[in-house]
Amino acid sequence: MQPASLTDRLQLDCDVVVVGGGTAGTMAALSAAEHGARVIVLEKAHVRHSGALAMGMDGVNNAVIPGKAVPEDYVREITLANDGIVNQKTVYQTASRGYDMVRRLEGYGVKFEKDAYGEYAVRQVHRSGSYVLPMPEGRDIKKVLYRVLRERRMRDRIRIENRLMPVRVLTAGGRAAGVAALHTRTGEFATVSARAVILATGASGRLGLPASGYLYGTYENPTNAGDGHSMAYHAGAELSGIECFQINPLIKDYNGPACAYVANPFGGYQVNNRGQRFVDSDYWSGQMMAEVARELGTDRAPVYLKLTHLPEETISRLEAILHTTERPTRGTFHAGRGHDYRTHDVEMHISEIGLCGGHSASGVWVDEHGATTVPGLYAAGDLACVPHNYMIGAFVFGDLAGTHAAGLDTAAAPLPLDQIEAAHELVYRPLRNPDGLPQQQVEYKLRRFVNEYVAPPKSAAKLDLAVEAFERIRADIDRLGARTPHELMRCVEVTFIRDCAEMAARASLTRTESRWGLYHQRLDHTSRDDEQWLFHLNLRKGADGRMEFLKRPVADYLVPVDGFTPVAAPPQVLAAPVAAYRTAVTGPAARATTAKATRRLLEVVRLAEQDPALDAFEPYLADEDPEVRRTALVALVEAAPPGTPATLVRALSDQDQLVRAAAVAGLQELADVLPTGLALHTALGSTDPTVRAIGLDLLRLTGEGTAAQFRGCHADDDVEVRLKAVLGLVRLDDGAGLAQAAADPDREVRVAVAHGLRTVGAPEVLARLAVDAEPLVRAAAFASAAAGPDDTLTALALGAVADPAWQVRAGAAAALGPAAAAELTVLATDVNADVRKAAVRAMAPHRDLFAPALADALADGDADVRAYARHALGGTSHADARPGDRVAAP
Repeated sequence: MQPASLTDRLQLDCDVVVVGGGTAGTMAALSAAEHGARVIVLEKAHVRHSGALAMGMDGVNNAVIPGKAVPEDYVREITLANDGIVNQKTVYQTASRGYDMVRRLEGYGVKFEKDAYGEYAVRQVHRSGSYVLPMPEGRDIKKVLYRVLRERRMRDRIRIENRLMPVRVLTAGGRAAGVAALHTRTGEFATVSARAVILATGASGRLGLPASGYLYGTYENPTNAGDGHSMAYHAGAELSGIECFQINPLIKDYNGPACAYVANPFGGYQVNNRGQRFVDSDYWSGQMMAEVARELGTDRAPVYLKLTHLPEETISRLEAILHTTERPTRGTFHAGRGHDYRTHDVEMHISEIGLCGGHSASGVWVDEHGATTVPGLYAAGDLACVPHNYMIGAFVFGDLAGTHAAGLDTAAAPLPLDQIEAAHELVYRPLRNPDGLPQQQVEYKLRRFVNEYVAPPKSAAKLDLAVEAFERIRADIDRLGARTPHELMRCVEVTFIRDCAEMAARASLTRTESRWGLYHQRLDHTSRDDEQWLFHLNLRKGADGRMEFLKRPVADYLVPVDGFTPVAAPPQVLAAPVAAYRTAVTGPAARATTAKATRRLLEVVRLAEQDPALDAFEPYLADEDPEVRRTALVALVEAAPPGTPATLVRALSDQDQLVRAAAVAGLQELADVLPTGLALHTALGSTDPTVRAIGLDLLRLTGEGTAAQFRGCHADDDVEVRLKAVLGLVRLDDGAGLAQAAADPDREVRVAVAHGLRTVGAPEVLARLAVDAEPLVRAAAFASAAAGPDDTLTALALGAVADPAWQVRAGAAAALGPAAAAELTVLATDVNADVRKAAVRAMAPHRDLFAPALADALADGDADVRAYARHALGGTSHADARPGDRVAAP
């Protein structure tokens, strides 16, 4: 392979160039196009399967839904979780715009979990605030976004260039003017001229080395090598919080999260080897990770995500989410070890370090519009320094950046030839030395130094060695060899990783305190020092080419937070420190496909890329081969031309089970955008229980279902169908129908009825369920009774205080009020931690009455019980505080 010609390079131009086709990049492109801009999206992989959403997402971590939470509470929590160092204006953007973004995504066809009334089913994970919105079918989110990008109205304004990897942002006159890029398949060199550049390249996920030693076995998407961090730095933009690392809990020996965000709302929790909860922190933060690390360093290790206590129906539901979305190999991993959530709790450990605004607070410095300190340059998503911004924040800031960039009234500047030549040299230099050092060896060496000298706990001595090592590795990078475009891409990525490693080491060396728990834990500066360091630590490339640091004051808070008082001061330049769910369908495992059928299958796949009308699919939907019909349905849903829903409903009556399953999956994907009048009632007569279940669910979601239809399914022989019928009755507030369903022989159905009665009422039915033979049914009945006091239920709850099942005692605690002070006080000393927690939470609204019991609970052996007692007594958690810290008392 020879270096591509500089003069014959591919030259493109647009108004806005978006670097990265993942979460934030996709939304940035859509919003910029909607505001009239001509957009080019550059993606080094393929937009359809790129970014952190490549395999879907199982939930939203930070949905501020009206009626469930308010933006001010969320901003306060993020400020506390980040030890006071936040730009609240940016956090408030996510908090206040997240709900509208959820609605916008729903309009595209993304589905979020809803209750029987069609309200968002927000769940509580942390001890304060309910922000988690599950996405049981979130596996399709990237497919939905790609479909929107390819709609005809967007195709005219958005050009997608897959396999084109930007390596440098080009600047002219102090502004961003475009990018230089490498085609990772052809080796072609390209430049793009634009009025604005939006960087949306995700986290620096390939920074630390995983415990497995496998270069690409990282917690974060391994294609995210810090591209945007490096490009922003060399363009002159400021980066912030780079010393505040991303470190996450993960499944031991598996490069994926343990998914407490998914499991905890269903009753899972973290324990040590003695079965004790040990996490005191109120929010996902570095302090929480410090608590995990401390526990791992004791004889109470290992630590686990506890799930084995959950009922079968809950575990099955968790498996349907965890084994199909985001990391679908999770189920295979557990099966390979002979583990099952029913018999084995999930061993947890700590990930390698990375840089990520979405899960920590490190990234490119941006304002409330996503603009960086370089005019015309924007950053969004995990690349931007907006603490704990997660997926919804990435969408919000993609929208903000795209909208603001589209509105720039600036002409595109000529691209600077010297920068283009430097980028060309960066890319093609390894071709001059094809037998040089292999990229894998240099990258392994570099990231091993990151683990040994930069990962916490940190010290000046180790960080000095890190800076020295990263300087030496420049010489190794000059000796890298490559023969193919793919190898050139990997060599450039090593330069990105080296840049991020140096930034992480120098920033950690500069902030001479400990802050953010494990994220920036220093052995030689063990205390938090708000007097000197309640500031943003920003870095940038100086005029002399060296890295320089600035202390930027924390802006005045929009939402006051006890314990933190930002101090107004001008930015100060510092001297750089010197080194001293897709459920398996039962049926035939394989089907013979003829060569002729194979050709038709390929035709269908190609058809989906052509923006076809419905009639183009008709021959394949009527094909004699069921595999062709099934594939045609899948392609039809991806293209979604007018008439798709009615076609899917007709396909529910197909003779082949896998074809019907594809129709069911398609209707589930489009559920939130279905028109009315689809004759969904015809599905109720199907012999296939999956079809009957989807029919009921869609009748509920569209509001077309009647009480007679839902009641008519009480006797169905399939439990899933009966569960869907219960949800329909709850939606209609049909207490009489629920009373009939309360006699169902299946425990899961009776539990669903009990939960449904929380809002419907019918205390006489709850009283019947409160004496059910099944403990989980009794527990659900008492939990629902808490919503509306009733003398009979209160009497039953008093009798349940001594129930042998802890779930029932916990439910009874929830149902009891101040009139049962003695009983609640007894439950607050129960042998089971969940019962004690329920009792403490029931006491909270009446803290004056229960002050002594709540005070006793502050010394409880369970972290959750202590935390809820502290909150009930009006305390504020400063979980990061250690002896010697300069923090204000709550």
